[in-house]
Amino acid sequence: MADFIPMSRAGYEKLMAELKHLEEVEMPRAAERVAEARAQGDLRENAEYHGARETQGMIQAKINLLRDKLSRAHIVETASMPRDEVRFGATVRVRDLDFGEEEEFTLVGDGEVDCDRGHILVTSPLGQGLLGHKAGERVEIAVPRGTLRFEILEIRYEQ
Repeated sequence: MADFIPMSRAGYEKLMAELKHLEEVEMPRAAERVAEARAQGDLRENAEYHGARETQGMIQAKINLLRDKLSRAHIVETASMPRDEVRFGATVRVRDLDFGEEEEFTLVGDGEVDCDRGHILVTSPLGQGLLGHKAGERVEIAVPRGTLRFEILEIRYEQ
């Protein structure tokens, strides 16, 4: 695991908003449900109490995970990066050399992953395999299901 977690300012702000919502809205709600269930009496056979405690524990685990990610966050400013090779924030259009299909991936940090839109973690095997390469290059990337073979067709940066 990396000591720092690369992310954009927008990804950082999204995680901060999620943390704030969990701490200020969801956790107090969960605590209230626990208190209400506790007031019903015998806790040994009180399924509502046990369910509320479990929910509270899951919320706390998510809070802890977000705090950890945010404490190790490294905001990446893409403006000063080379534009001719794949880096954090790049949108990469590739051709799958085995199937001939074109795909597009944007390398993002935590808080911005959206597989349906092709936004993948820069720290994923696919993201790591694309990093540092230039348009026209062919890459082979080992992933859990085998080896992906791509030709990089285009690299662009949104900002």
